[in-house]
Amino acid sequence: MKLLHIDSSALGQHSVSRELTADIVAQVRRARPDASVRYRDLAAQPLPHWAPVADAGDPGALLGNEVMDEFLAADVIVLGAPMYNFGVPSQLKAWIDRIAVAGKTFRYTADGPEGLAGNKRVIVASSRGGFYGEGTGAAAMDFQENYLRAVLGFLGITDVEFVRAEGVAVSAEHKSRALAAAKEAIGTLLPKAA
Repeated sequence: MKLLHIDSSALGQHSVSRELTADIVAQVRRARPDASVRYRDLAAQPLPHWAPVADAGDPGALLGNEVMDEFLAADVIVLGAPMYNFGVPSQLKAWIDRIAVAGKTFRYTADGPEGLAGNKRVIVASSRGGFYGEGTGAAAMDFQENYLRAVLGFLGITDVEFVRAEGVAVSAEHKSRALAAAKEAIGTLLPKAA
């Protein structure tokens, strides 16, 4: 099994999503010791924003090809996605722009778009300073998880799970409880055949 581990938080060692992705990867490795892991830190090594490139030798184009190859090769993707200003970090959006490519991960047909990147499992470590989940007063401002579900679904990926730590900036007690609940959820992740 090939696992792609993506972190996008700019908070380094203070990042909740990074702590959760590390725990998820450890859980998968316990269940599947044969798993090979490829790691990409989008904050430490940000991708340039996508732009049409005429020269195939352009470093941005070469890096985009590398990112696409990693994505296509992966059976499982562990994605660290903190909520920044109601959405995903710009560095994560830059990564998504490199993997959402017509003819490679989706195509347009007479019957509508068709995802070409199915048969992958995505586990998203979602961290949020406040409360934006279903049933909260701020749920309408969730452009993070809803966006990720939509774009992954557009690519044909339907096996998407979220491990969420919510309210981590409310207080130390809320953060502690949110992390404990998220880690408990990670402990219940079951291995799936890849």
